[in-house]
Amino acid sequence: MSASRPTLPAAPRARTSRGIRWARALLAGAPYLALALLFAVFGAAAPAFFTASNLKHILIQSAPVAIVATGMTFVLLTAGIDLSVGAVMFLAAAILAKLVLAGVPIAAALGAVVAIGVLYGALNAFFVVRLGVAPFIVTLATWHFGRGLGLWITQTRAINLPESILDLGTGSVLGVPVPLVALGIVLPAAHLVLTRTPFGRQVLAVGHDREAARRAGIRTGRILVAVYMISGACAVLGGMVALGQLGSVSPTFGEKRELEAIAVAVIGGTSLFGGRGNVLPGALLGAVLMGSIYSGLVIIGADPYVFPLVTAGIILIAVLVDSLRAHHLRRLGRRKIRPEAT
Repeated sequence: MSASRPTLPAAPRARTSRGIRWARALLAGAPYLALALLFAVFGAAAPAFFTASNLKHILIQSAPVAIVATGMTFVLLTAGIDLSVGAVMFLAAAILAKLVLAGVPIAAALGAVVAIGVLYGALNAFFVVRLGVAPFIVTLATWHFGRGLGLWITQTRAINLPESILDLGTGSVLGVPVPLVALGIVLPAAHLVLTRTPFGRQVLAVGHDREAARRAGIRTGRILVAVYMISGACAVLGGMVALGQLGSVSPTFGEKRELEAIAVAVIGGTSLFGGRGNVLPGALLGAVLMGSIYSGLVIIGADPYVFPLVTAGIILIAVLVDSLRAHHLRRLGRRKIRPEAT
């Protein structure tokens, strides 16, 4: 008879399990640690950073990108990407400006441009789902199309908007700024959809393993169509808030917003590889962190030409952290199969 192999003691497994939990908690809490460190540094360099008015300003200025990042989160959760959101913002702003200046009521104009955002998302989904083109290529192409169409509509000229449009960015409802009202509606609604509905669970399943989700009976094509349409709608809503803050449509409106939205979502814990992430606190936390960096740089009097370099660094660090997080979580969660005793 062959001798039985000795089984490993339980204690090392328990210690390993505790180590996995601690490591996962540390990785999940990385955005909070970064925000705390950021506040400590800027607070020490400029006490004005911690004033109530500045913190409120950060939240208001972060609202547009947080709303756009909410839609981006849905797409990233399916392991896709949407590079067209900045172009959608610009195109929607150009069309809204033309409609309002032509005498169309603001409510009707807003409804029209939101519908355009949804249709734009459906166009992206058509190429991704029906034709099987990679999301990066599709949305890069529609980014060029959207910006070109917007420039044609505006004739590459800035369009000043009436005072009524400014209410979208500077007005208030019962004393609460409109950007925060929009933020308080979009983010909780998206959070509930992702965490409390079958659709949200299916989005995560598609991002985790699309083929397994399909075999489980999930209509993966419909899920992808829905998330790109949500991304288009959120891009328009975020664009309208940003437009109200600026008061005019410039040829550069919406530029690089897609990169900010991706960075904000990833900073907040959403994986570029799909299947993991959240809107609350994820997108909100990432937007506030990025907004705090810009506000802090302004307060300390940093050179404005440094801002693009900082943005590039944030995006690079966010992608790097996401890659490291995904790699380490795979290693920590990997189970070792031990041979049974004979």
